[in-house]
Amino acid sequence: MAADFIISDSPYIHSGKSTKKIMFLVMLALLPAIFASVYYFRAGAIYLISTCVISCVVFEYLIRKIRHKETTIYDLSAVVTGILMALILPPNFPLGAAVVGCLAAVFLGKEVFGGLGSNIFNPALVGRAFLMATFPVLTTTWCEPFSLQAVTTATPLGLMKFQNVTTDLQSLFWGNVSGSLGETSAIALLLGGIILLLYRVIDWRIPFGYIVTVALISLGFHSANPASYAGPLFEILAGGLIIGAFFMASDPVTSPVTKKGRLIFGAGCGLLTMIIRYWGGLPEGVMYSILFMNALRPLIDKFTRPICFGG
Repeated sequence: MAADFIISDSPYIHSGKSTKKIMFLVMLALLPAIFASVYYFRAGAIYLISTCVISCVVFEYLIRKIRHKETTIYDLSAVVTGILMALILPPNFPLGAAVVGCLAAVFLGKEVFGGLGSNIFNPALVGRAFLMATFPVLTTTWCEPFSLQAVTTATPLGLMKFQNVTTDLQSLFWGNVSGSLGETSAIALLLGGIILLLYRVIDWRIPFGYIVTVALISLGFHSANPASYAGPLFEILAGGLIIGAFFMASDPVTSPVTKKGRLIFGAGCGLLTMIIRYWGGLPEGVMYSILFMNALRPLIDKFTRPICFGG
């Protein structure tokens, strides 16, 4: 008697984690950064985060309806995109422009590729890059903590790049500096990163490769010329490196699937970040480095795919 076989598509083994559960854990990991942003930037943080979250959820619902696709707002991915979108914008960013960025994040960053799981670029970074191209002045106008008044002073990376002024590490660690809404407090982001690692939402190899590469490059340049280049701790704590390493580059959808590929991916992000910081026209390079490596992800997977047994 012939045996019965059940033929189905992969995956054949399930980890037990649903998309909704993973997104909930990411939201939990982002809570320290959200609390820090509200502490330093008060009501402006609440308005910006709320606007971005609502906009991303509404746009995803409408776009899916227009495309006659199943509604996916209940998997919380749009909420996470909205939170990340808000955290990488200036605290005093106009809410109307933020809505435009959220539309770009959802449509150009995710839905144009077919939705979550098919996108090749991190949606929040796509939205931020779109705003950088359309509203360059607004995306580079910062305010001091505890104030939403726009100022002309630069972020710590801008001060170092253009004025050779180093911000003290304690201020960078706690977040009492000007910068994007949720990327100023290093301790808050590190706590969130630890949560992601403990719950195995992300793989340690990408943030490890990213941070170690930045540390080694900055250490080499600082050792050769301490007057012109800041040390590793400054380069790691300043700007969006920590939120980029733990929450953007480590996105399971847009990062390599192989272990070796993840190390290469993280190292590539670190290398490109330092190239832009040291020799580019912008003081920060996290956004463009991750987007560039997102584009290389299929190639990295191809050349780091393990050989099958017997191959």
